[in-house]
Amino acid sequence: MAQTKKTQSPQTDANSDQGSGMDTMSKPVALTQDPHALREPKENNLEIAIGHEVRALRKKLGITISDLASATGISMGMLSKIENGVTSPSLTSLQALASALGVPLTDFFRRYEEPRNAVFVKAGEGIAIERRGTRAGHEYNLLGHIDNNTSGVVVEPYLLTLTEESSSFPAFQHEGMEFIYLLEGEVRYRHGDQLYYMKEGDSLFFDADARHGPEELLSFPIRYLSIICYPARG
Repeated sequence: MAQTKKTQSPQTDANSDQGSGMDTMSKPVALTQDPHALREPKENNLEIAIGHEVRALRKKLGITISDLASATGISMGMLSKIENGVTSPSLTSLQALASALGVPLTDFFRRYEEPRNAVFVKAGEGIAIERRGTRAGHEYNLLGHIDNNTSGVVVEPYLLTLTEESSSFPAFQHEGMEFIYLLEGEVRYRHGDQLYYMKEGDSLFFDADARHGPEELLSFPIRYLSIICYPARG
């Protein structure tokens, strides 16, 4: 991509760029998840964990609830309740399910017993990694990574630093969603056919399947957070 390096802010209004400005953001539909809600005590989540595991194993084998009902002698209605975590299956039912699905009985409790991890990174201690553009003067620091999490989503948080030594910045295009938050500097950031003039405190959230990346580096140094989310591979 072509880029222009300047030390002064552009005189044009931020809203003169295509797609820049909060007035272009449509109001989101009502969000269903309460970020402040607490889950029920862990012992009440055992049924949910078992249900998730039964459903995952059944789908992995490519069989229907009707098939599983025939193989286990458990009614379709009861199997639906088990998979949705609304009933506590008996030991006899679990043994029948384990036999039909070809797994040890203990596999049903795997999700329940999984540890919930956290990664703490002190300032300046992110892991420097190699990505496209690294050798062009762009510094990538990975701020954390959790393998085998229970959400089914992989999250990669990066701190990116661009200096006056930075040369051309490559365009990116990958699966998932990406969120960037500008901490310092000014940049025109491209997403698809739109340009966004961004300065400190601005953010951009987008579908990463469109080509994206800094188009013009306007004021140095430039630092921003980039958080990429995409489905975990089964």
